[in-house]
Parts: sequence; structure tokens; C-alpha cells
Amino acid sequence: MLAFCIMDLARVIGTLVATQKVEGLEGVRFLVIQPIQPDGSDVGEPVIAADAIQSAGPGTIVWFTSSREAAIALPEPFVPVDAAIVGIVDQINDSGEESRP
Repeated sequence: MLAFCIMDLARVIGTLVATQKVEGLEGVRFLVIQPIQPDGSDVGEPVIAADAIQSAGPGTIVWFTSSREAAIALPEPFVPVDAAIVGIVDQINDSGEESRP
């Protein structure tokens, strides 16, 4: 039996400015992301995510993780975050149909 991981995809829709941050989060950007389906349709409510890759921007399709995995994705592990962007999506291939974000 093969195991696979379903990626959490999202589109960056904005930025968040934090005037105060917990120690360990200095220099980490926060972005507002909208979770999406592989076809690009929105699902659920927007989420605030730490940008672990430091290169996502508005309109970018990203892969994000949540819970404990989000905290360990950052340079300082175990900081208090609920979601973190861990990759930029170049292409989505769903059911044999190729699409580009």
C-alpha cells in the first residue's frame, strides 16, 4: 500500500504587519493566504501564515502546513505559529489535466 500526502494549497492575498512579535519570530514575514482546491477555487476562510521561505508575494500559489509542522518549518523551531508557507507552486497537475497558477 502506498501512502501519499495531500498538500494544502493557498493563494497569497495580502500581508500582515505585526508591531510586536514573540522572541524567535523577529524578521519573519506574515502573509494572508486563501486556501484553495487544486482547480483554484477558494475553500474555507483566509489564514495568517508565517512565510518560512521568505519569497512568496501577493497572487502567488503556495504550499502551506499547519499545527506543529508549521512551527518547526521556521528557522527558530517551536515558535507559536499555526500555519507556515513552505513552498511555491509552479504547476498543478490534477487528474491528468495540467494547469499553471
